[in-house]
Amino acid sequence: MSARLHLCGAEALDRLDPMVAAFHDETAVESDAAHRRAGLMPLLDGSPYGAVYLIGPERAPVGYLIVTFSWSLEFGGMDATLDEIWIRPAVRGRGMAREALEALIGALRPAGVAAISLEVERGGPAEQLYAGLGFEGRGRLMLMSRRL
Repeated sequence: MSARLHLCGAEALDRLDPMVAAFHDETAVESDAAHRRAGLMPLLDGSPYGAVYLIGPERAPVGYLIVTFSWSLEFGGMDATLDEIWIRPAVRGRGMAREALEALIGALRPAGVAAISLEVERGGPAEQLYAGLGFEGRGRLMLMSRRL
């Protein structure tokens, strides 16, 4: 099975929303349909702040990923953040997340992105995947957030 990426537009919302809801359920992220739509629609409508990709066959995707963009003086240019990646439980363990991330990295580099960052649960199963793709902890730094 291929983990090919398909850039999403607004027409993908009906395929995408159930997967995002499943990911949020798995990870205890509080969201409802209105909250997800408010977060997804600007990206699906072409916002320059991020992009949404379906993973696998476009008509029957096996997952999705969301990448957002910011500027970093430390990295000397645009910094991408892997905001979410999710693969259907029935097809996990087949290397599809790795393949999708390799494709994403391959697309971001020639587009002028200087670095890609992500947040991962320490000791969780995804940490090994990301380390195997060259992601490294930032030493003494930790991600902090504040809702506005």
